[in-house]
Amino acid sequence: MTALAGWENFYVIVGSSAGALIGLQFVVMALVAKLPRAPGAAQAGEAFATRTIVHFGTVLLLSAALSAPWHSIGGSAVLGGLLGFGGVAYTIVVARRMRVQTAYQPEFEDWLCHALLPFLAYTMLAIAAYGTRNHVRLALFGVGTAALLLLFIGIHNAWDAATYHVFVKTPVQQETGRRSSE
Repeated sequence: MTALAGWENFYVIVGSSAGALIGLQFVVMALVAKLPRAPGAAQAGEAFATRTIVHFGTVLLLSAALSAPWHSIGGSAVLGGLLGFGGVAYTIVVARRMRVQTAYQPEFEDWLCHALLPFLAYTMLAIAAYGTRNHVRLALFGVGTAALLLLFIGIHNAWDAATYHVFVKTPVQQETGRRSSE
């Protein structure tokens, strides 16, 4: 399809990155799973950790779908719209989980990167899907922007979680372990 022909390399790069980052996220989660858990950690995981995989998975699925040999742009637009609306709904669920969990007090950066920017990206994706009816070229740039935004949000959130466990949780746990062995 000619509308998507110029986007092939973009979606190969973005989709490959998302796939690799999903694998890396599983490795990090496996390493973190060995650490002792604080009360409320499961609630915090639902609010913060799962969301990163959803972003990477959305980008991977979107990249695969837009690289498929569609006969028209309609099928990919429907899929993009469903991902956009589903992502908006899930972002609302995550914001609620962030508010009710008690293990960690979210800061502005947390609200920005786990709720506001994802909401913007998924809304952009839903609007772009609708816009393909009359403005295909502009809509494809909207989808590409949403995919990149979700990829960068996922990278930020994964890095934030890793540094939290390395620089905040681990030293506290090591100190606590030393006290109990004395």
